[in-house]
Amino acid sequence: MAGRINDDDVKAVRDAVPIDAVVSEYLQLRNAGGGNLKGLCPFHDEKSPSFQVSPSKGLFHCFGCQEGGDTIAFVMKIDHLSFSETVERLAAKAGITLRYEEGGYNPGHQRGERIRLIEAHKAAAEYYAGQLGSPEAEIGRKFLAERGFDQTAAEHFGVGYSPAGWDHLTRFLRGKGFSDKELILSGLSQDGRRGPIDRFRGRLMWPIKDVGGEIVGFGARKLRDDDNGPKYLNTPETPIYKKSQVLYGIDLAKKDIAKISRAVVVEGYTDVMACHLAGVTTAIATCGTAFGGDHIKILRRLLMDNGSARVIFTFDGDAAGQKAALRAFEDDQKFAAETYIAIAPDGMDPCELRLAKGDEAVAELVQPRTPLFEFALRQIVTRYDLETPAGRAAALDEAAPIVAKIKNIASQHEVAVQLAGMLGILDTQFVVRRVAQIARWQRQGGERGPSRQQPQRTYDTPAPAAAPSGPALNLRSPAHRTERELLKLALQRPELVSPAFDAYGVDEFTAPPYAAVRQCIQDAGGATGAPSDYLDAVREAAPNDSVRALVTELAVETIFAKTVDEAYAGDQLVTVRLRAVDRRIRDVQGTLARLGANGDPERLAAVQNELWVLTQYGQSLRNNGAAAL
Repeated sequence: MAGRINDDDVKAVRDAVPIDAVVSEYLQLRNAGGGNLKGLCPFHDEKSPSFQVSPSKGLFHCFGCQEGGDTIAFVMKIDHLSFSETVERLAAKAGITLRYEEGGYNPGHQRGERIRLIEAHKAAAEYYAGQLGSPEAEIGRKFLAERGFDQTAAEHFGVGYSPAGWDHLTRFLRGKGFSDKELILSGLSQDGRRGPIDRFRGRLMWPIKDVGGEIVGFGARKLRDDDNGPKYLNTPETPIYKKSQVLYGIDLAKKDIAKISRAVVVEGYTDVMACHLAGVTTAIATCGTAFGGDHIKILRRLLMDNGSARVIFTFDGDAAGQKAALRAFEDDQKFAAETYIAIAPDGMDPCELRLAKGDEAVAELVQPRTPLFEFALRQIVTRYDLETPAGRAAALDEAAPIVAKIKNIASQHEVAVQLAGMLGILDTQFVVRRVAQIARWQRQGGERGPSRQQPQRTYDTPAPAAAPSGPALNLRSPAHRTERELLKLALQRPELVSPAFDAYGVDEFTAPPYAAVRQCIQDAGGATGAPSDYLDAVREAAPNDSVRALVTELAVETIFAKTVDEAYAGDQLVTVRLRAVDRRIRDVQGTLARLGANGDPERLAAVQNELWVLTQYGQSLRNNGAAAL
């Protein structure tokens, strides 16, 4: 039986390792006031940080799930370690030599399973790294050199080489005191006819670390034509390695991800290396699996989902890359961060791009370009003939259910409006309602949709208006923030926005709940000359309790401006109107593109005239501000 760790040594470990330093290895912490720090809890899903750390007390507590304790309790919980395993790990970090009581304890043989497997991987990584300089590994060094990686780069990322023999690593680790059972359990060895043999043979090796910096697995790249295995071979699922829960490069990228609130998701080990060497030090990659929910949880804790957070996906421009982008889009709404996609010219990956055009091209590639939702939807709609009503209807049938999966109602509405523009459907509200209808069907228990026997509606005639409604929202979009400010002014200071506000259409408010409030103000008689019972009348006009609650919320919420005057009100009026004009211009441009040079001359002339009028109006708003309303 293992001996008990000396109590004084446990206290020394607890005092020597600051709790904020340990917790910061797993999530981003920010000032919470009073000397405390806060972050997104790693023990349950949450959108607002309720997890707090007190460095002065050496304690943590989550006000959401009630988990709490000291540094040792945190590591035990997050890494699923025993008490002694945790103390041993923290002691190693602090350089403290532990004493064991009750006699007969041999740490080399009696440590917990996780510690032993971690140690085996650390020894294997050192062995592989040493082998990279061997004559046999010339093919591996050549592979790296051809991709722009020198010896310094290989050392920085811990790249190594696994000899082509059957059991070189197995014999090496046996000599270090590891049992055959531990080697099989670790995934470093596998059963052979006469005992354990090496799992990885004759391959270039990348150590894969968890967010705490421990090596938990390897990625192995095929080098020789006579190797009949897959191009990339990863560690199998083990007690310490779950491919859906690891991100290659996270140990190197986590501090900068937290610092600048940006993460770049690439597809392979060499892409991570290329990005980091090019100065994009927030690059990470999945390990032999698609980017999924568990990966999102890791990034969310580091990004802390603030409004400026960005996640940029780089995928190959081929069919597989497009498929990966669509899969990522399905998880897009799990981020509060904005998500984008970057595809290099000629479909090159970051490693190829660095070789062809240098570090600056890689840094330029990952600047946010195309929103992920826009790319994903364009991959769908480009498969259809959008010049025909049937083609637009079919594209809508495929794209609308995807947009409907977006849980945030405001984001769903915004993407639906943009989908209408992509399809060239003039009646944007029809698309918005279609998406909302499918979303309701999905929430009610299935993917069912409208019957195929229902007649197709043409998209050149408006549908009857429907009163929009929805819950109160906390929106990050600049457009929605401006709409919210304008509604607060219309409710709290109606004299500042009248009479211009009353000429605004309901459809100029792109979030359904805000459109609903605009409708209430209109139904209550408008903001011009508002009587003393104006707010009561607006609340009474609300179609349901959700909209009524939002009216109340907007009526009491602080207006953001330091000085609330006509100039500020005019800015909000102009911004909302200008965005509505720009949306309509995009719609008309889509229609013009659909009509083409051979379209009906009268229809073409009417559309061109509308575009000219809108463009002139938009320019006047930009030049003259509120005077142009």
